[in-house]
Amino acid sequence: MKKILVTGGAGFLGSHLTERLLAEGNEVIVADNLYTGNKRNIASFRDNPNFEFLLHDVSQPLYLQVDEIYNLACPASPVHYQRYPTQTTVTSVSGAINMLELAKRTGAKVLQASTSEVYGDPEEHPQPETYWGKVNPIGIRACYDEGKRVAETLFFDYWRQFDLNIKVIRIFNTYGPRMAADDGRVVSNFIVQALRNEPITIYGDGKQTRSFCYVDDLVHGIIKMMATPNHIVGPMNLGNPVEFTMLELAELVLKYTNSKSELVFKSLPQDDPKQRQPNINYAKEQLDWQPTTFLDEGLQKTIAYFASIVK
Repeated sequence: MKKILVTGGAGFLGSHLTERLLAEGNEVIVADNLYTGNKRNIASFRDNPNFEFLLHDVSQPLYLQVDEIYNLACPASPVHYQRYPTQTTVTSVSGAINMLELAKRTGAKVLQASTSEVYGDPEEHPQPETYWGKVNPIGIRACYDEGKRVAETLFFDYWRQFDLNIKVIRIFNTYGPRMAADDGRVVSNFIVQALRNEPITIYGDGKQTRSFCYVDDLVHGIIKMMATPNHIVGPMNLGNPVEFTMLELAELVLKYTNSKSELVFKSLPQDDPKQRQPNINYAKEQLDWQPTTFLDEGLQKTIAYFASIVK
């Protein structure tokens, strides 16, 4: 049994990761300030004797003895991180420092959940880990994009200076049950609007693309990355390389919800990427990992979840 800390563990992705780690027989401590996390996401394992919840903000130091740290704490949707942009940057940067210091004190392995947003509005497609990105440092998305980029810098500097055992992953668009209905992400937006028979909001002409990874596949990749030998540090792309336009996604959502919603087109937000698709050759090579859940299957599971909570 390992003692594992998951920051942001009451969030969408963190709760799925926590559930899998508990199922594998580990002791898991979740630290979350519940800004975007929700106690409902962890309710099913609150009585597990190997589970502990701490109401904690990672911008403050944490003193525990643990074997592994998964640092997932940070609002990840534009609606949430643009509401409190300065706090978002502080969470990314101070949170990274505090988790690195904890790893330094305890000798724990520490994994940073970075993001495909470090690539910005990319000029290279699909995006390999060697691509440095095209990010607007003063735009409305910069609090998240640049915060995550600085966090990566800190992880690699701690690795070089203190020989810490680090892992850095770059997560591409992920979806599934426990997403927040109001998080403003395209999958949750489309599903909630369709279930309510409200107009489905498409920004731009709908031809911009994303690649959607089902949450179970992503969690499997994250855990496999943590288990790699010390010399494999990343950064490593984790996501689904199959690309869809926003119009294609909207059509699938309409199909599986039997919705009467109409499509409404609005202006594209500032710095919104036109294309987003991961090159996952590195993950295939080092982890023997690639997603196995097709979008049709994952969407139906996600729609069933939202149908149970959306009124």
